[in-house]
Amino acid sequence: MTGRGEAGRSDGTDGTDTAREITRVFWALHEGLPRQSAGSDATTRRLLELAGLLPDRPRALDIGCGPGRASLVLARVARADVTAVDLHHPFLAELRHSAAASGLGGWIRPVLASMTDLPCPDGDFDLVWAEGSAYIMGFAAALRAWRRLLAPAGVLVVSEPVWTVDDPAPPARAFWDAVYPLRTVAATADVARAAGYEVVATFQQPDSDWWAEYYDPLSARLDQAERTGLGTAAGRAALDSCRAEITLRRTHGADYGYMGFVLRPRPS
Repeated sequence: MTGRGEAGRSDGTDGTDTAREITRVFWALHEGLPRQSAGSDATTRRLLELAGLLPDRPRALDIGCGPGRASLVLARVARADVTAVDLHHPFLAELRHSAAASGLGGWIRPVLASMTDLPCPDGDFDLVWAEGSAYIMGFAAALRAWRRLLAPAGVLVVSEPVWTVDDPAPPARAFWDAVYPLRTVAATADVARAAGYEVVATFQQPDSDWWAEYYDPLSARLDQAERTGLGTAAGRAALDSCRAEITLRRTHGADYGYMGFVLRPRPS
């Protein structure tokens, strides 16, 4: 997750125009990156192992799929029929191309839809997957909304940023309190239980998940943008926001991280 420190009217222009320019630059910086949040194929495979036994050719839903790296793993490793949902059309086009190139075009169905209004029947999925995306709705709201999608023996795998220390550094606390207040692992698990789930397993993503396929390529893109120039104060704000998040990870990354949660709904 990145790009959340949006500027206001720093350049004296209309706030809506500024927001649009920030959004445009944000997507320009992120277009074509391997991932849009911390992750790796190895972590996806590990979470899939922790999900336990699935039916043959399980029905899977990848929510906020981005470029679809998790969807590809689910189709290839679990032999799942994957419905991959995102609101950004270029991501779905990229996934469609990647799936075809990998021989998985018949296993993955990209769908342009919002995670807050999923066009899916109740009880339709053996596996609901959300790596690095539930924060968009908020963890508790996402878990409550997505519970209806699971088949009776279905499993939800979701990752969520959490505090990994009891006393995070003030800069880390200030950053996250402003953009998405974090909980401890125990408190996040309690939220899942309150939403009607059993916590089957947890897995803390390694620090390398933040760098190899996310922050390192994003840093290279930022360097390139600085060399070519951004033209507007709003563009500069978008770049500075990304830089600040990467710097925070370098200096205080031990204080927070993504935790994968494997959840099964408790019987009503």
